[in-house]
Amino acid sequence: MNWEKTIEISRKVASELARKWPVVEADDVHQEIMLHMMEQRSHLEKRADDFTFLRQVAWRAAKSYASREQMQKDLMDEQYFYTPDEVRMTLKSFIYTDEEIGEMIGRKDDLTRCRITDNITSARIDAGAALRKLKPEYKEAVTRTYIYGLPPATAGEAKTAQRGVDALATAMNSHIRSKARAAR
Repeated sequence: MNWEKTIEISRKVASELARKWPVVEADDVHQEIMLHMMEQRSHLEKRADDFTFLRQVAWRAAKSYASREQMQKDLMDEQYFYTPDEVRMTLKSFIYTDEEIGEMIGRKDDLTRCRITDNITSARIDAGAALRKLKPEYKEAVTRTYIYGLPPATAGEAKTAQRGVDALATAMNSHIRSKARAAR
């Protein structure tokens, strides 16, 4: 494998990504790319002369690192952050209309076993926006399992619904962060 060329590609990708993602520094991104390439070298050696492919691998590793760093920063910035459990409760509330939810605010709900607050309205809005961003298989499994309350047909569907809730929580958190950034 041509490590000199790989390092050159890695440095360029790291610089480009660091300009787009202010949460990371180019040197850190470069290290993460090189670590990924070292860990995957047995697979990469098969296409070591394909520099376009190596650049794509570098970009995926760089974006993954930057995304993790952004997620960590978002967790630590003391702004509200949806958990998967909160997402499940929000999805269960979708069986009610907005009017029914309005009438329930301040009361205890038998379905979710918690006191309904006005926070449910914003959570429903965030969930509705984030549901449109989910992969179709996640959206289908989440809708069937958590909104309609049907048991998963298979263990695979249960796992897909679980992953869908995790993806939905990430999308909801991204949605509220983008709203906050736009408001600044």
